[in-house]
Amino acid sequence: MIIKKIDDVPKFKLEMEGARDVFKQIPISSKDGTPEYSLRVFTVKPGGNTPLHKHPYEHLNYIISGEGVLVGEGGEKQIAEGDFALVMPNEMHSYKNTSSEKDLVLICAVKKEFE
Repeated sequence: MIIKKIDDVPKFKLEMEGARDVFKQIPISSKDGTPEYSLRVFTVKPGGNTPLHKHPYEHLNYIISGEGVLVGEGGEKQIAEGDFALVMPNEMHSYKNTSSEKDLVLICAVKKEFE
């Protein structure tokens, strides 16, 4: 059994084309011996966004705090603290923080090979 505090997990800036003011942490990963899934935590600063992109695996997301929009092929959908989101494989998507004051923080679960 493994228990970690998010404040003890290294945080690094996401260096992807199109990303703005996004930070990533990986509290549970293949390094911990997880059999299937890894958990990532993204912090999107006010006015920031993840890049608009797609990949061949689904995202399972939970919004820990903040608010914003999930941009997809069908437009923008409002998201806020307590919401769950499923992004399907090969679906274009981006998370945008629409707040001018508060971070948008979300958990993203993916298969460990995509962490």
